[in-house]
Amino acid sequence: MKRSIPLYAGVLLSAGCAAPQAGMETAPAAAPAPAVAQDANQRLDQLAEAFFEASLPLNPTQATSIGDNRYNHLFTVGFSAESRAAARALREEYAGRLLALDRASLDAEHQLTYDVFTRNLESARAGEQFPSHLVPLNQFFNWTAGFVGMGAGTGVHPFKTVKDYDDFLSRINGFQQGVDVTIANMREGMAAGVVQPRVLMERVLPQLSAHVVADPTTSLFYGPVTNMPADFSAADRQRLTAAYTAAIRDRIVPSFRKLHDFVRDEYLPRTRTTVGLSALPNGRAWYEYQVRAVTTTDLTPEQIHDVGLSEVARIHREMEKVKEQVGFRGDLKAFMQHIQSDPRYRYTTREEMLADYRNAQARIDATTDRLFNVKPAANYEIRPVEPFRERSFSGGSYTAASLDGSRPGVFHLNTYDPTGRPRYGMESLLIHEGSPGHHFQISIARELTGVPRIRRFGGFTAFSEGWGLYAETLGKELGLYQDPYQYFGFLSSELWRSIRLVLDTGIHAKGWTHAQAKQYARDNSATSESTIEAEVERFSAIPGQGLAYKIGELKITELRRRAEAALGSRFDIRAFHRAVLEDGALPLDVLDAKINRWIAAQQQAA
Repeated sequence: MKRSIPLYAGVLLSAGCAAPQAGMETAPAAAPAPAVAQDANQRLDQLAEAFFEASLPLNPTQATSIGDNRYNHLFTVGFSAESRAAARALREEYAGRLLALDRASLDAEHQLTYDVFTRNLESARAGEQFPSHLVPLNQFFNWTAGFVGMGAGTGVHPFKTVKDYDDFLSRINGFQQGVDVTIANMREGMAAGVVQPRVLMERVLPQLSAHVVADPTTSLFYGPVTNMPADFSAADRQRLTAAYTAAIRDRIVPSFRKLHDFVRDEYLPRTRTTVGLSALPNGRAWYEYQVRAVTTTDLTPEQIHDVGLSEVARIHREMEKVKEQVGFRGDLKAFMQHIQSDPRYRYTTREEMLADYRNAQARIDATTDRLFNVKPAANYEIRPVEPFRERSFSGGSYTAASLDGSRPGVFHLNTYDPTGRPRYGMESLLIHEGSPGHHFQISIARELTGVPRIRRFGGFTAFSEGWGLYAETLGKELGLYQDPYQYFGFLSSELWRSIRLVLDTGIHAKGWTHAQAKQYARDNSATSESTIEAEVERFSAIPGQGLAYKIGELKITELRRRAEAALGSRFDIRAFHRAVLEDGALPLDVLDAKINRWIAAQQQAA
């Protein structure tokens, strides 16, 4: 069954058809599929749904995030021996069942599901040989921070009913077990020589110590008590207040203290001075796997490094044009230093920064119908990153809206050190994280109907981050970047994503130190020192992830140019964007084949 996607213009796609609109071509009705294909399609849907359903108890936080509250009383870390064994058994079972289906007997829609399902299983199986469970903690992917968000009432766990409150008290058991598993795994890693760089773990310590408080009422975990619904009975209010106070004092704070002291006293002395993944046992192969998994391509680290160098040079040439446009006298390096150091191009306060972004959100949201006839039903809002993790956090991130409409999507804006945050990067960052970037791509996928949940809630980083960066390239078409400095900000953003290709591969494949990586970033960008430091440390923490943006954007841009060349005056940008977004996140090679089919269908319909 084909999914349903809302058309922004008010037309609803239903049961695979749409009412004709101006500028839209209607394809001839398809002949009924053979019964055997229908049976195969149904079997695949059932198999994919069964796999997703069986996966939820292994990841109860994901279940909560998609509005399934059956496991709200559970919290697990996926890197425990039991969780890894259960996940492996589940993948092996369903890989065998999937192979029993003949892909050729499926229709085009279900072949996408087959390809996504297969890629997920194969990638996870290939990654089993690498001991990521021995390094489960770093400053960027700190699983305890996600638990804090839930417990503070700002994350995915709901705090609407008495049962919600009791469920989270139960989840604290899983948190305590997770701390013990983390320590045990890291000790195993120490024995095996698989440990984190020291600089990353030094950043973890303040993230942990922030929650070691003497007064439970000052803890972020006390937030649900402060904001308890008014309709709770006096007895429930009294019981829950006492229970949360005791849980913070006797369970949460001691667990954070235990993990903090372990990292400080036992783990830090055994950390490494190297920062690249290739410095670890079998690290080169591990990194090559990360590159393949993240980019969904067969590109080597060296090829990606060269792409990065080429893109940096190209974008520098475009920046030269802006420099000349604003009449700056001096070379590009001097211009970069000028806008980096001049306080006119920086924010002064957190409040000013938030207000600027929120005002721009309204402007941008009013223009996206120029390029899109598909939009999510959910809205999004802008919130600052929490103080306890802002120092090591990226410039921004997006969290999807709840499906029941109770919580909008959230663009978490990092307002730390506002004087280090450029005003000229505002428009590009906002359209990357908000509309039409991550908010569009992720929310549209989650709102799909009639497709298995592995398509709606799964993801491929190169597609998602590639779309976010591609969205930035749409700025001028959306009426943005009118200020040459805002356009320079977009170029700076694109430049930084290209620099990431160089830095990530430099650190993890070529043995670069942090000092080398930071110097390359300084020499080639107008990025602030605080951002360079946080970003370089981020690349060390999550090898390969920084490659996704530019590799994905280059592919989507290539596909657009291919479609424009093939269709000429018949090319419809809104239809192209629908074609890219309407099936959820896809591996880049699967997306390539799909757009080729879409182009052929457009040519046939003309």
